[in-house]
Amino acid sequence: MSSPHRPLDRRSGLVLDTYELGRRAGAMKVVRTTTPAPADLGIDVIAVPPGSPVELDVRLESVVEGVLVTGTATVEVRGECVRCLAEISDSMEIDIQELFVYPENEAEEDEASRLEGDLLDLEPLLRDGVVLDLPFQPLCREDCQGLCVECGANLNDDPDHSHEATLDSRWEKLRGLEGGSDGHYDVHSQFQD
Repeated sequence: MSSPHRPLDRRSGLVLDTYELGRRAGAMKVVRTTTPAPADLGIDVIAVPPGSPVELDVRLESVVEGVLVTGTATVEVRGECVRCLAEISDSMEIDIQELFVYPENEAEEDEASRLEGDLLDLEPLLRDGVVLDLPFQPLCREDCQGLCVECGANLNDDPDHSHEATLDSRWEKLRGLEGGSDGHYDVHSQFQD
């Protein structure tokens, strides 16, 4: 929803002018454009790079209450896999559908977005759509094996990677308590004799 506290910037590609629609119900305008992405469009591990292209393909339709916006926005997302830290790059298509009501409409502030004069702002819709569609824990692939917890080797590159089992030095003194010639202490065999 448009924020009443932030004035809209007509130069932003995400702010669209509805002036030529007038207030005639049924008037329509198609907008196909590419604009730079705003900053902070995503989450810490995956996001839309600031300034990367946002391809808009939307239809503005004048209705009795205001302007109905429907269409899509296509963005590039980049981040890193949470298991192996490999770079992830993908595109997302966000569906946009929102009614922007005229300023004098009596709809509650949380029920509808509002036009500011003849301007509407798609940034909040884009931001909500992107953030809700992003994976919370992005993976480079579903079966990503991650990194070795001991040395950090990528287990996707070397699935047979292993380390010799090492005994914690704090347990070394107990090694002398192991009985028998085979070096193992078996409690059950001690009591069966």
